[in-house]
Amino acid sequence: MQTVQMTLEPDLVMRIDRKSKKLGMSRSALTRVALEEYLAKKNTVEKEKQHRKGYSESRSTRDLTGWENEQVWPQ
Repeated sequence: MQTVQMTLEPDLVMRIDRKSKKLGMSRSALTRVALEEYLAKKNTVEKEKQHRKGYSESRSTRDLTGWENEQVWPQ
């Protein structure tokens, strides 16, 4: 692990300290968990955005040519 120095508002430090005490973990451990969760969430949001963009730009049906008869339900 690497030691880093951060500047935080006193109220935020107090809230972190209360929560970490309640959870039985250190301030550093809680901060690591919170940062990991934040980064994972941002990564998921970005992937979903790329996914939506990919589908919105793909409007061509050329790759479906030849499948017309497959979409008909048998009688």
